[in-house]
Amino acid sequence: MQVKIQPSLRMGTFLLLLFLITSEEAHADFIIKNVELLIDPSSEVQRGTNVTLTCRAEISYSQGSHPNYTYIFYKDYNKPLKTSATDHLYLITDSRVGHSGRYRCAVVIEKQNKESSIKDLTVKGLQTPVLTVDKIRLTEGDDLTATCSAEGEIGSLTFFFKNASEELYSEATREHRIEQKLSLPGGTGNLFCQYSINLGSTIAFSDNSNLIKVNIQELEIKPVITVHPSTDVIEGDTISFSCTVDMLQQQNSELRIILVRGPTTLTNMTKNEYSMHAKANDSGEYECISQMGVIHKSSTVNITVQELFSVPVLSISPAQVFEGEYFIVTCQVNSFASERIQRDEIKYSIFRDDALLIREGSYSVTASKETNGKYTCKAEANVISKKSWSLVFEAKVFVSKPKITVDGPVIVGKPFRIYCHSDNGSLPIFYNLKRNHFNLNWTKVSSHHDEASFLATVSTPAEISSYWCEAKNNGPPKMSERLNASVIVPVGKPLLTVLPVPGNIKEGDNITLICGIPKGSPPISFRFYNSSNSHLHTATVTSNLSAYILTEVNRQHSGTYYCEAFNQAEETSQSDPITFKVGLAMWKKALIATFSMLLVALLVLFFMMRYKAKQVRVKDKESVWSERPLDVADQEIAGSPNEGDVEYTEVVHPQHLDPARILLRKGTDTVYSELQTSQGAAEHLNHVLATWLSNDRLLSNRTPRFFKWCSLQSKWADVRRPTRRSYRSNEEELQIQRGGATDHIQRRSYTSRGEELHVSFTSMDIEAPHIFVHASSKSDHT
Repeated sequence: MQVKIQPSLRMGTFLLLLFLITSEEAHADFIIKNVELLIDPSSEVQRGTNVTLTCRAEISYSQGSHPNYTYIFYKDYNKPLKTSATDHLYLITDSRVGHSGRYRCAVVIEKQNKESSIKDLTVKGLQTPVLTVDKIRLTEGDDLTATCSAEGEIGSLTFFFKNASEELYSEATREHRIEQKLSLPGGTGNLFCQYSINLGSTIAFSDNSNLIKVNIQELEIKPVITVHPSTDVIEGDTISFSCTVDMLQQQNSELRIILVRGPTTLTNMTKNEYSMHAKANDSGEYECISQMGVIHKSSTVNITVQELFSVPVLSISPAQVFEGEYFIVTCQVNSFASERIQRDEIKYSIFRDDALLIREGSYSVTASKETNGKYTCKAEANVISKKSWSLVFEAKVFVSKPKITVDGPVIVGKPFRIYCHSDNGSLPIFYNLKRNHFNLNWTKVSSHHDEASFLATVSTPAEISSYWCEAKNNGPPKMSERLNASVIVPVGKPLLTVLPVPGNIKEGDNITLICGIPKGSPPISFRFYNSSNSHLHTATVTSNLSAYILTEVNRQHSGTYYCEAFNQAEETSQSDPITFKVGLAMWKKALIATFSMLLVALLVLFFMMRYKAKQVRVKDKESVWSERPLDVADQEIAGSPNEGDVEYTEVVHPQHLDPARILLRKGTDTVYSELQTSQGAAEHLNHVLATWLSNDRLLSNRTPRFFKWCSLQSKWADVRRPTRRSYRSNEEELQIQRGGATDHIQRRSYTSRGEELHVSFTSMDIEAPHIFVHASSKSDHT
């Protein structure tokens, strides 16, 4: 079904949309600039004045817009008093003090809201209340109904009913009137009322209402109290009380009379008297109270009772009694009324734990556990009986022999606790710790559950027995045994020993590491470590040393080792480290030695073969010792026999002998040769020298020549040149000072035609003399 929209409906919808758009635009075209609250006629008025509150707003808005206003009035920050969309006024007619307060207003236009500042309104003049009663004549105990009203007053009111200066009743209400039943005492009543109003920060009070006088007829029920024989009596006397009222009221069934002493009701005195035997504690105030309905009246009297005798006093002497000692219990009174009784008329009884011991004033016995208890006594005379305060007696027990103990292990050099305790003995007990015969410290124990505690130290195990303790509690002191406790000596610095000693350790050996300490209480635990801090072994023994064996060591066992030792003292001590190196095994050393010897033998064989090969080559060539044709130089030499050419040959000892320190002749050319032969080579040397001397070319050659060492074991024989030249032999012995030692040199000289040959040897070593050969020209030598 299709709905056909009329053209007029379409136009209405358009106008509605246009209005909404216009209203939205208008919302944005106004602003509330200011809001002010005005109080007319003024902010302070008298009760009954009509007051107008005006909320005035200053608003800016665009032309053609019509904003909707809402006015809200507030009082004392409470809920709004009035909210109106059109009225900007708030009227208070016939104002009352309850209208006083702090007022403000607010203007709301759509979502905009602005409040005025706060203005105070004060209304002065509370209305005087009016009091009314239902009757002005009544009997004591009757009630009357009173009404207090303040017409027109509003707010939080509190009404008060008063009889003269006495306030009878008060009640808070928001009503302007109150009604209440009142009870008045006998006589004349002056009733009035008053009210107050709470104004927040202050409270205002009204004037007093009208005064109403009420006549109240008093009930004649006040009792009269009498005491017989007197208000001052002595204990044991009979005292009687009686309470009476007016005879007209005495027959009233509602009347009730009682005798009261303090909070205690003694008896109902309506028809009877009350009698009693007076006691000292009966002194005080007694009151007779008569009651009828809600009305009660009373009379009082003071009674003084003198003691017949004082309260007995119990005493025990001596003050401190030990078991087995004698003590006495005494009971006596300090004063008595001699006008009534004599001292011997007072009878005593002594009790222990409420059981009668004796009917006498004294009791003596030997102290024991059975005599302990609570003692009391009682004194009696006439009908008066008085009981003393109780005394608790407990015979003291001599302190028993104390026991001395320690707490935990005793370690040399560390403090420890010594405890002293006696199983028996009356408290308090004084304990004194002694070392040998010197007092160290004392303490007081006041509980059987406590022990005397002392702090002590020992430097040697033997010192533990020097401690003992003394206990006393005003009796003879008792001594304990000397302290007997195990003492732990901390371990000393360990010493690590290695067997075999380092330097003799070879592969495959068993190495024993021995860790020993100079002191320490067993059991002792030893730990062994290597250089990498690896734990090797732990052993706990009862001796002062322990060993650990490294079996079949190899090169990897080389390094640093140390050990630690500790015991129950829980102090670990470490040894100094020891480092050793594992050498090669014997078979490896033998193998290396064999290989080395073989290598040396090969080298010797090599050099011997080389030497022999050189000897063969020399023989094949022309030897320097053989004759050969003269070369040009030789001919010159031969032609110049007087030529001063010199050739030196020196045979030197292997010891480093400085040739410069030997007195030799100077020459132009010198040849030093060192000759050394093996044993038995003396003849060979003679042959060599003889060959050398017979060879002119060796003597005249200007080129230096060196000869090998030659060691002789026989003395020199004369050497003569066999051919061509003859030499004169001259033998002399020289002494040369060298470094503080003297070398003895035997020299032989050979001379021929101006040429000299000197052959010298030292006698330092006859078995292997050293030979020096020196040849020089006569013309050159000095």
